[in-house]
Amino acid sequence: MKSHQIELEISAVRPAQYPTDQLPEIAFVGRSNVGKSSLVNSLTGRKSFARTSNQPGKTQTLNFYTIDQNWRIVDVPGYGYAKVSKKQRAEWGRMIETYLTQRENLRGVVSLIDGRHAPMSLDKQMVEFLHYYQLPVLVVATKTDKVPRNQRNKISSTFKQQLKIENSDELVLYSTIEHYGQEQVWGWINQLIK
Repeated sequence: MKSHQIELEISAVRPAQYPTDQLPEIAFVGRSNVGKSSLVNSLTGRKSFARTSNQPGKTQTLNFYTIDQNWRIVDVPGYGYAKVSKKQRAEWGRMIETYLTQRENLRGVVSLIDGRHAPMSLDKQMVEFLHYYQLPVLVVATKTDKVPRNQRNKISSTFKQQLKIENSDELVLYSTIEHYGQEQVWGWINQLIK
């Protein structure tokens, strides 16, 4: 697999701190501990560039990663069961909403959901939010290597039904262990960053 040049450009909490150029951006959103950092490392061919952690809620800023000097991944703080105060959660919510609704560079959003379980209410709310703002969405079911092969089709049907996945959306089953799903994710990204 090709290794891509990746650089953490800036960690931001407000628009004044965002990069000021016109590089296209793809945001990665999902519950805490859904595997966003592992997926970024897997996609870029790096073992430990984006920090992975067993402790949910480690990402607390919008992390702008420049890829091959021509586009960015924006790693968004995880939502859900991170052990933070209500005030901190509300601040994260405002920070995330501001980025997703106001950033002109944003081309699409990869919504990561743990493929071992049916989507939770926060997952559904996020996809509904992205639909409301008419953002292109790629739903990625992570950790699907931990699901028996003969049950993986069920993941697709459950996700499509419960998330009300639209015709313009895509759904990919992904495994950083068995290395499937990468080609489809790259194909979706490449269409949007041209």
